[in-house]
Amino acid sequence: MKEKQKIAVIFGGCSPEYEVSLQSASAVIQHMDRAKYTPVPIGITRKGDWFRFEGDVEEIASDTWHTSPQCKPFALPFHRTSPAPFDAAFPVLHGKNGEDGTVQGLFELAGIPVVGCGVLSSALCMDKHRAHQLVQAAGVRVPYAQVVTKAESLETDIPYPVFVKPVKAGSSFGITKVAGPDGLPAALALAFQYDDEVLIEETIPGFEVGCAIMGNETLTVGEVDEIELADGFFDYTEKYTLKTSAIHVPARVDSATAQRIKDTAQTIYRALGCKGFARVDMFLTPAGKIVFNEVNTIPGFTAHSRFPSMMQAAGIPFEQVISTVIGLAVGA
Repeated sequence: MKEKQKIAVIFGGCSPEYEVSLQSASAVIQHMDRAKYTPVPIGITRKGDWFRFEGDVEEIASDTWHTSPQCKPFALPFHRTSPAPFDAAFPVLHGKNGEDGTVQGLFELAGIPVVGCGVLSSALCMDKHRAHQLVQAAGVRVPYAQVVTKAESLETDIPYPVFVKPVKAGSSFGITKVAGPDGLPAALALAFQYDDEVLIEETIPGFEVGCAIMGNETLTVGEVDEIELADGFFDYTEKYTLKTSAIHVPARVDSATAQRIKDTAQTIYRALGCKGFARVDMFLTPAGKIVFNEVNTIPGFTAHSRFPSMMQAAGIPFEQVISTVIGLAVGA
């Protein structure tokens, strides 16, 4: 019988998205195929301390894992000639210090395969401005935007309403929809709490659509989803509570439009060098034009999150999704 592979599931982290990571990691651990893999939970506290956690997975979801006696300090060995403590690392870390290439680089230095995107694509996808530049060069329309720093003028020539966003942040942290010039200073101040570069971006009419993709050379594409908003935008609260919004899977578009969205998502995925898996987010305008928004290289990974739901709609259950992305990393 083939020996089961040990897969480190990395969760927590020094990020505003710490709590989201706990929920995603718990789901990944619970749905991992135990006939093939043994999960090795590795938690990072909000302060940045690393621990190997050997307790009950419910303690991760409830954020009591770091007070458990089953929590032992952990240090990643960098001696490549010594046996690695696991066969691959599966970072389930959303946002900065997890989705931006930093942790991916750490494991690559240690010679341990990483599930999902590598250093370069992770860093590019986290940087909205530079991701837009590359995607535009690949022939996909992107929103008109300008990048500002704290030292620059607080004016813009982009017609209102505009979105003000940190260049590098996730889960809609620091994003504000601004109706007029009076709201710009406060929106910029909020965005600068998350990054030293901020985007002022045009508002794209229509609605947001997403596309889940798995693969390296050959890509598997899930069904397109659609975000229906009652008002405002898909902020942090709406993403994780859906109080006034709804997600439709499949999206309420015709088959030809859905295929165009899938084709565009694959172009974006390849242009940014993505591997393993990612969720590509776009806008669909009333005129039927597709406009790039962003790529999430570690999207929400609970059983009810958008990425697994899009794959489920395409006939791929959550357990198979997890096995597939791990297999892409370890060459299975």
